[in-house]
Amino acid sequence: MALFGTKKAAKTEKADKAVKARRARTSKLQSGVAHEIIRAPWFSEKALLSTEKGVYTFAVPARATKAAIASAIKEIYNVDPRKVRIVNLPGKPKTMRTKRGEGVRASRRKAYVYLNAGDSIQFS
Repeated sequence: MALFGTKKAAKTEKADKAVKARRARTSKLQSGVAHEIIRAPWFSEKALLSTEKGVYTFAVPARATKAAIASAIKEIYNVDPRKVRIVNLPGKPKTMRTKRGEGVRASRRKAYVYLNAGDSIQFS
């Protein structure tokens, strides 16, 4: 009595095909764009401690997407990331030393790149 099994299996197959097609479209970057997307590694105490767990942090531009970051990491470091998370850091108000008043520090964006077990990135 298989009344409820066929539709769900068909939906999951259709969803899997859609995910594979989306990855195929977004995984290809133009040549030379990877270094514009991955600006620099993020060196802070928290970021360096997380590299032991396979999480690497990078400074990225505001227009970068998760798929573009993943494909840039794959192109530059030859490592396939497991997942990518993006954090937008707001600009901070800071007291200016040379002029009176306050200025605003620039807002930034960083990406956490999670790698599979056994993979690593060497910064040189």
